[in-house]
Amino acid sequence: MSLITAENMSVRFGGDTVLRDVDFTIEPGEIVTVVGPNGSGKSTLLRALLGVRPPSAGHVRRLPGLTIGYMPQRLTLDGRMPLTVRRFLSLPVRRAPRDVAGALERVGVPGVEEQQMDALSGGQFQRVLLARALLAHPQILIMDEPTQGLDQPGTAAFYRLIEEVRQETGCAILMVSHDLHVVMSASDRVICLNGHVCCQGTPTVVSNAPEYRALFGLGTGGAFALYQHAHDHAHDNCDHDHGEDHAGQGHAG
Repeated sequence: MSLITAENMSVRFGGDTVLRDVDFTIEPGEIVTVVGPNGSGKSTLLRALLGVRPPSAGHVRRLPGLTIGYMPQRLTLDGRMPLTVRRFLSLPVRRAPRDVAGALERVGVPGVEEQQMDALSGGQFQRVLLARALLAHPQILIMDEPTQGLDQPGTAAFYRLIEEVRQETGCAILMVSHDLHVVMSASDRVICLNGHVCCQGTPTVVSNAPEYRALFGLGTGGAFALYQHAHDHAHDNCDHDHGEDHAGQGHAG
């Protein structure tokens, strides 16, 4: 059974329709990435799927009892208020020290429990946010531009970490990303959004879709290449030809 399903969903702000006629599902264990230009409704889609922003038309169904871990796009902390990593990870639910330590080790920042949150580097901060989301033992991890502010090596390392988390925990991952050069390497399925779903499917299918290439101003030569990404399952909810296999074409710098 799908973890989250949206059917014919539209979302309005005031008199403006931000999303219209969106059909969406995410299955257990898959990594789905949403891409699109600024103002295309990516964050609104996540909020609607989370239940924070009710749809103005259509509906969203979530698996009963679904546990969700969420990483926001931005989290601004007041540096005048002391807040250690340990304390941050115990808000709003107190966590056992061993659980906090295990989560931090899992995301690659062991031993930072007593550091102040505002003293962390950008990469450390994002990993602590991920640790907080994982402490909920989610069936699905939802992330809104989780690599914002990271440099290219930090971004690539974070996506590798996400893949490792998926492999180890089996949780599904839904994320918004603007990292077109690397996002394909970390996804089973990509959804291209611009107020509606322009196209969706495997990374190879979407990268070659005319709607996607037109939206991001990509010529026929391919402005970015894909990473090898193995799949052991099929996706068939794209309008374009699925004649190719699910692997990419080798990473380009």
